[in-house]
Amino acid sequence: MSSRTLAVIPARYASSRFPGKPLALIAGKTMIQRVYEAAKRCPDLDDVIVATDDQRIYETVLDFKGKATMTSTEHQTGTDRIAEAIQGLDADLILNIQGDEPLIDPTVLSELIAAMRKSGADMGTAAVPFQLTGRDPQDPNAVKVVCDAQGYALYFSRALIPYDRSGQKQEQALLHWGLYAYKRKFLEQFVRWPQSRLEKLEMLEQLRALENGAKAWVLQTDKISMGVDTPADLKMVEDIIRKQQKNNV
Repeated sequence: MSSRTLAVIPARYASSRFPGKPLALIAGKTMIQRVYEAAKRCPDLDDVIVATDDQRIYETVLDFKGKATMTSTEHQTGTDRIAEAIQGLDADLILNIQGDEPLIDPTVLSELIAAMRKSGADMGTAAVPFQLTGRDPQDPNAVKVVCDAQGYALYFSRALIPYDRSGQKQEQALLHWGLYAYKRKFLEQFVRWPQSRLEKLEMLEQLRALENGAKAWVLQTDKISMGVDTPADLKMVEDIIRKQQKNNV
C-alpha cells in the first residue's frame, strides 16, 4: 500500500440537537460544503470524500462537485462509518474531519499529517487552549482533553477537566477539535472493538481507543476552530465567516 493520506468527512442528517445540520446554510453555502472545501485546501491530502447515510447529503455533495459515498445507516459513530467508506481505497493514513467543523484550518491538517507520519502513535487529534477560543469550558458540548508530559491524551470529557482544587486556575483546559488521524491498521482494529463503557457514558468515540490501551497523540495548536452543535453555534460561525469575507474584500 502506498503512502497516501485520505480525508473522510462523516455526515448524517439525523441529530438530536440539530437535525439536518450538514445541510444548514452558512453565509450562502451548506456546512458540509464549507468543511469539504476547507479540507481540499490542504496540500497534504491526496483525496477528500464525504461518507453519509442520507441521500440528501449525498446529492448535495455531488451538486457542488465533491466526492461522496453512501454508507450503512447502522453505524454507531463517525469512525465506524469511515471504516466502511475506505474499503477498497488506497490510503495508509486516514483523517476523520467532523462534518460540523466549517472553520477548520488546513494548516492544522498538514501539521497533524506530518506528525503522524513520524509518530508511533495509533491515532492523533488536535486541541487548543480554551482561553483562545471564547468558548465556555463548562459547556458539555465543548469537549475537554488532558494530556501527559509527552503530549498523549490521558482522558477526554464533556465535564470540566482537570479539576483545579486550588481555585487558582493554574491549569487551563484544552478544547478538543473534531479532527482525528488514524493509521489504517489501527482504524481497522478500532471498529472491531465493541463500544466501550466510557464511550457510551460520555458519548465520545475516542474513549474507545483509550479504554483499549491505544496511544492518541494530541497536536496543541493556537489556530481557532469551532464545532457546530446547535443553531446558536451556527449563527456564531456565520458571523465569523461574514467578518472574514468583509476583511478580504
